[in-house]
Amino acid sequence: MGTRCSVELWADDEVRGRELVAEILAEYRRIDAAMSTYKPESEISRVNAHAHEAPVVIGDELFGIVERSLALSVASHGAFDITYDSVGYLYDFRAHQRPTDEQIAERLAAIDYRHVVLDRARHTIFFKAQGVRINLGGIAKGYAVERAAALLRERGVEHALLNAGGDTRVIGDRRGQPWIVGIRHPRLSDQDVFTRLPIVDEAISTSGDYERFFDEDGHRYHHIMNPATGLPTEGVLSVTVIGPDATTTDGLSTTIFVMGAERGLAMLATSFSGYEAVVVDASGQLSYSSGLTPPATD
Repeated sequence: MGTRCSVELWADDEVRGRELVAEILAEYRRIDAAMSTYKPESEISRVNAHAHEAPVVIGDELFGIVERSLALSVASHGAFDITYDSVGYLYDFRAHQRPTDEQIAERLAAIDYRHVVLDRARHTIFFKAQGVRINLGGIAKGYAVERAAALLRERGVEHALLNAGGDTRVIGDRRGQPWIVGIRHPRLSDQDVFTRLPIVDEAISTSGDYERFFDEDGHRYHHIMNPATGLPTEGVLSVTVIGPDATTTDGLSTTIFVMGAERGLAMLATSFSGYEAVVVDASGQLSYSSGLTPPATD
């Protein structure tokens, strides 16, 4: 998934605990093998190579997460759009490479979630236009930790913390105390946090412009793309979403990042009961959803 994944759990038997950890890490790798666009043999790479030619039969898992992605696209009026990769694949943040204005203009029309057609009866996916590519980077890590949490519950685990990059899922509490999750300061080191949140049996996801980026001529190019422009989203530094399902918190953190604090928090309030968010905008100002109380100031 291009990020660090981990699992921490309590087990009465150390051998059994290590077996469970190994099982969860294997589950992460299985999901990555199916949903990574960096792997040419993955299921999603096969879709990107052939779905513009004819409908491609896909498995239940990929079908389900694409279906959820499209539903979030509808709810956000296209702010969340897995077809962003139609332009996004031209960015290489490690190599400090970005597409030219001409390349973006040539491919921008391919970014439109409505190009993606799912057929539930045949279990197929089809792209209505050439040049369309999908990428689940804005939702798959959350799915991975939510799936891993479900596996651990099935095996009787009552206390665990699962993480994949900016997405965390906790099971239960931390042996009588809440889990404390720090939200990284978007402009300081990865050891600096601007707030810590106590959570019990919840998910928390953070999207930030510091995760994959490079700076050029005073401008930051990062991986959270505005589907309307094919360019990195501006105006927000980070978004953190808390709620009962990690797949949803992952998708929502990306969505609100693109929409901005005002529109994003309004969408959250009207359409996603049980989810809360904190937004840090480009000026460093914090905005909170209605269910969170801002920290007291002196």
